[in-house]
Amino acid sequence: MARGDQIYVMREFMGLPGLYEHHGIDCGDGTVIHYRKTEVARISRTSMAEFAMGQPVYVKRYTTSYLPDVVIQRAESRIGESAYNLTTNNCEHFTTWCKTGVNESAQLRNFGLDAVRISLPGTDKLINEAIDNSSPAKSMELYRQALDNIASAESTLRPQYQHAQKEENTWHRVAMAALKQGREELARAALHRKVQWKKTAADYKSQLDYLETLKAQLNRDSLPLRQTISSN
Repeated sequence: MARGDQIYVMREFMGLPGLYEHHGIDCGDGTVIHYRKTEVARISRTSMAEFAMGQPVYVKRYTTSYLPDVVIQRAESRIGESAYNLTTNNCEHFTTWCKTGVNESAQLRNFGLDAVRISLPGTDKLINEAIDNSSPAKSMELYRQALDNIASAESTLRPQYQHAQKEENTWHRVAMAALKQGREELARAALHRKVQWKKTAADYKSQLDYLETLKAQLNRDSLPLRQTISSN
């Protein structure tokens, strides 16, 4: 490891160890800048020991990246930020941006959960325009478009979530059958696949829960508009 490296450790997920990577930027002085999760996820500079939490630390290698001083400057420029978002601004998005200038998460892409594939096209813009628009009817139309975007995202995510659950159950059955036959290596491999699908299902469920929350918020926000329109 060296100053300016993008480093990561494996963290547990839902009580299962080693299921996701937590990324940070090595400052070269025994400290790391990363999204530190306490009550509020915030980009902070902490000790290497606090970042690693007793786990091995790995380096993410790039063919091309910024010079170490630039990487550190970029990381330091965002210290104090508390805008964590699983699909658009997680710890890997932050550190990859520091290292290469590209805001992306390979983990989410590998699980089919990157923001591009789950995108709610223009939803944030629609919501902001609905809030700022002086015409109740126009605002209501924009809210409906935002809800349509959410419904579209849900229709994409739900089958993927159900598929992940099915795969998790299938590999569980394979593992149990292998154990009964005394085939420990096969059982171990099957359990590993089960854990991977369990994490994938949990990530999809998190996205679906977020969409439900966003939909409920939009319905609440548009209620006064619906009342205004119906009274006219």
